[in-house]
Amino acid sequence: MKLNTFTHPAAFILLSFSLWQSAQAQTPVAVNSQLSQEVTALRQQGSRGLQTFLKSHASAMSSPETRAALDALCQQRDCYASRLYWYTDIEQAKAAAKVSGKPILSLRLLGRLDQDLSCANSRFFRVALYPNAEISQLLSERYILHWQSVRPAPKITIDFGDGRQMQRTITGNSIHYILDAEGRPIDAIPGLYGPKAFLRQLQQGEVAVKEYGKLAPSDRATYLQRYHRDRLNSIQTQWVADLSRLGIKTPPQLVETPTPTAEVAGSLAVSKSMVETPMLRAIRTVGRNQTALEEITDQQAWNKIAQLYTADAKLDKNSISLIRAKKFQSANNQADSLSKLVKNFETTMAVDTVRNEYTLHNKIHQWFIQGYETNNVETLNEKVYAQLFLTPSSDPWLGLLPSDSYSAIDNDGIRQTAVEPEFSR
Repeated sequence: MKLNTFTHPAAFILLSFSLWQSAQAQTPVAVNSQLSQEVTALRQQGSRGLQTFLKSHASAMSSPETRAALDALCQQRDCYASRLYWYTDIEQAKAAAKVSGKPILSLRLLGRLDQDLSCANSRFFRVALYPNAEISQLLSERYILHWQSVRPAPKITIDFGDGRQMQRTITGNSIHYILDAEGRPIDAIPGLYGPKAFLRQLQQGEVAVKEYGKLAPSDRATYLQRYHRDRLNSIQTQWVADLSRLGIKTPPQLVETPTPTAEVAGSLAVSKSMVETPMLRAIRTVGRNQTALEEITDQQAWNKIAQLYTADAKLDKNSISLIRAKKFQSANNQADSLSKLVKNFETTMAVDTVRNEYTLHNKIHQWFIQGYETNNVETLNEKVYAQLFLTPSSDPWLGLLPSDSYSAIDNDGIRQTAVEPEFSR
């Protein structure tokens, strides 16, 4: 029987090893060509192809050519640190989820996950979250991973006039959606969370997807409302406890959110205008609690609350090694500088974690309780970027070109250049 080289695992390992051996005596162009062919074939095998590549190129993983090929295979920048396989086609991700029985973690971002200058949060994910040993293991074993670019990441170039330039992204945000195998949103994790906090979100989301999948279709809407009501009440209760613990003013007395009934859930499915009184009362209660808490939590209070959760933002050695490799590329001893940089990053990440959980995630839970625009991930994502991230798709300038400001620059400095279409994988 003739073996198909590109589908039989054992044969492909032999081919990969043969290609690697011959590559040692070839030019960089030839090496890249062979690696590209290998990646194209292995990409079709999903995470199994990634494992084949990692085994056959284990001794060459420090090579820039090998790492670039690995990034193309994973569809993620710095994949050598995380070793995670990402789908870029949601239908393929859904098919893989159905076969494996795993939920989908779908990242939406500005720019591309496989490029250096994607939006800031997605870059932080690649450093603080995906390489983290516990997170990487959980994601590779218990989730199907997918990412999709919402729009290009806006970049700014600072020219110092002496030949030196600095390029950065200037705005943008990212969000992880937890989906079932049909692509139905179950929960969402908005913005940057510390590693341990992110891990908890993934674990909770996995349980929610499994419980949701066990139910009859007629019971699922009620379950999601109950799940998000419980999560929201937990957030607001913890918020009050944090304020009390720190002695920050007088925390408000929270009003318990009523539990939506099956009849209410049914009415939501029939018409948006036919919402029963108990649901309206629940939403009003949630809104009052949220407003009361936000009014007494200023930036100083957020900083203090974040100090209660510094452990959630602690980077592991894998992430620190990646930071060292990306920031301190010389052989000089930068131990003191690295330690300070890591500490500052962890402090900032701790603040982001509590603010994103207590405000942005809080709002997402409210939307799920209402049941409005949460059934479809594309519709929900439009809502998130418009109302939470304040960068709606209707604004091509992402808020960077307000109509009521004057720059004294011809045409406000706007230039139009040709853009090559992004290669779709």
